[in-house]
Amino acid sequence: MSELSVFEGAMKYFDEAVERLGLDPPAIESIKRPRRTIIVNLPIRMDDGRVRVFEGYRVQHSIGRGPGKGGVRFHPDVDLDEVTALAFWMTWKCAVVNIPFGGAKGGVKCDPAQFSRNELERLTRRWTAELYELLGPDSDVPAPDVNTDAQTMAWIMDTYSMHARKQVTGVVTGKPIELGGSLGRREATGRGVLICIREAARRQGISLEGARVSIQGFGNVGGVAAELLHRSGAVIVAVSDVNGGIVNPEGIDFPALREHVQGARTVAGFEGGKVCEPAEVLEVACDILVPAALDNVIHGGNADRIQARLVAEGANGPIAPEADEILTAKGITVIPDILCNAGGVTVSYFEWVQNRMGWFWTEEEVNDRLERIMVRAFDDVWTTAAEHGTSLRMAAYMLAIKRVLDVHRMRGLYA
Repeated sequence: MSELSVFEGAMKYFDEAVERLGLDPPAIESIKRPRRTIIVNLPIRMDDGRVRVFEGYRVQHSIGRGPGKGGVRFHPDVDLDEVTALAFWMTWKCAVVNIPFGGAKGGVKCDPAQFSRNELERLTRRWTAELYELLGPDSDVPAPDVNTDAQTMAWIMDTYSMHARKQVTGVVTGKPIELGGSLGRREATGRGVLICIREAARRQGISLEGARVSIQGFGNVGGVAAELLHRSGAVIVAVSDVNGGIVNPEGIDFPALREHVQGARTVAGFEGGKVCEPAEVLEVACDILVPAALDNVIHGGNADRIQARLVAEGANGPIAPEADEILTAKGITVIPDILCNAGGVTVSYFEWVQNRMGWFWTEEEVNDRLERIMVRAFDDVWTTAAEHGTSLRMAAYMLAIKRVLDVHRMRGLYA
């Protein structure tokens, strides 16, 4: 039996949550389908004088609870199906942490590694200009994603502002601090992962002090989560990135690993443990496992070999549905991605708020507010799971769907 795609898996959870809530499937079609799907052709003059045309996308899945929110990715494999799936996901992620955003996503099918900086700027500005009427602080707020960054957001903000004939910092989040970005944004997703782990561990009698942790993915999410877990007293026993992995049952010298990664920009080559393949860290004996790299890395073929007591999904969709059932049967608690990695979009919300009121918070204030929202969201999901006798994943979907549907019912149907 082949594994479901990440989107097919999300749809499976959605449909099951709808059934558990006792909702009539036709009644929820309005929140299941994207509200708006846009495909744009982007003619760009390259540095050598040629004109090439690229295909761009923006999908607004839901704007019932607030402006659409979701990143923009530049990648050769971007297509409408992927963007639609990610927009769908963002709707539930924003709802589960109860911030006033809907779900959206965007992308351009291209290979940015083959572009000069000037070509990337022209591509970004053209995408923004083509979608100008649909974007805005009150309608749709993009953010960085795969192969886009703070500089990309600066170009989007500037292009939008030039068309609007005024400064509009709130049209994007993930901007440079100098242009209205928020302190604490870079670490926010990893910090949210830590908060969820801490709350789940406390309820299961696992002390973070001395807890053995394995982390797949040592980038912006996994690396920050590892740092914060180390500071909390956890013992990092395995880490990996795309280039390789390290396992040390006695505990990795984390300061030495951090110094190595800062210089080499990869885990590979670190001599503080046994070298392994990146996927092997998933099967290491540990208390807490953090898959923070790719989707579907835990699947029907390896789920039986997972030895953790608690799995925190730092990545989007790292556990295939078939594997999810196996882990549940083994008594392993899984903190689902739409809760666990929602710290990033939460601090994006903070950035949007700060831009709109023109008052900026200290990093301590940002982190305190993130703490409160993530703890409240975890409590809501945990309580829902207890009330309905479900997994945390199913509880998160049920909670999010109910919140979105309640808003749609209150607003009524304009026809």
